[in-house]
Amino acid sequence: MSRLSWILAVAILLAGADAVAAQDTTTPPHRDLAADQVLRPGDVVRLRIWREPDLSGDYPVDEQGVVVFPLIGPRTVTDISPDSLKRDLIEAYAVYLRHPSIDVVLLRRVNVLGAVARPGLYSVDPTMMVADVIALAGGTTPIGNPDEIQLVRDGRTITTRLSQRARLAELSIRSGDQFYVPERSWIARNSNIVAAAITATVSLIIALAL
Repeated sequence: MSRLSWILAVAILLAGADAVAAQDTTTPPHRDLAADQVLRPGDVVRLRIWREPDLSGDYPVDEQGVVVFPLIGPRTVTDISPDSLKRDLIEAYAVYLRHPSIDVVLLRRVNVLGAVARPGLYSVDPTMMVADVIALAGGTTPIGNPDEIQLVRDGRTITTRLSQRARLAELSIRSGDQFYVPERSWIARNSNIVAAAITATVSLIIALAL
């Protein structure tokens, strides 16, 4: 077998493997609407109080489900919704502030790993898309594959082809989840070499047939 024929055979085998891998998708996470809207340890409460920048900020939920807010101190927040927490905080801050205007947003802390510019832990809110989460990590590297983003939870892959346009509110995202960007296949990264090898091999076959 000639060198070019060998390259062609390897390219065909790798292309076949890529096609199989591309079809390997898993079921998206089941949405539990009630569970999606409650606070858990590891989450972050984004508190904004109008005209009170010193009281506003991002406050983590600790392992006991407690958040320490400025002025009013620690409060247990697990298993309640942001709307319920907002009502509680308005009542608590009304003792110190006149008619407090408060906004509360639930943030999840997720890891962005793999072929991204700045892997790490990021706080995300439900209005963001998957593409926004990847952008927080500096976007994919030149060898990253943004079309096969994986969602990993507790070491188990939930899905292998997460749409970049999917909003986090549509997914059952939890703090501790991982967004993993795999590298593109060798063929995808070296398409020019593969195309040249196939062209040369076809040309050789035609020349021998004449």
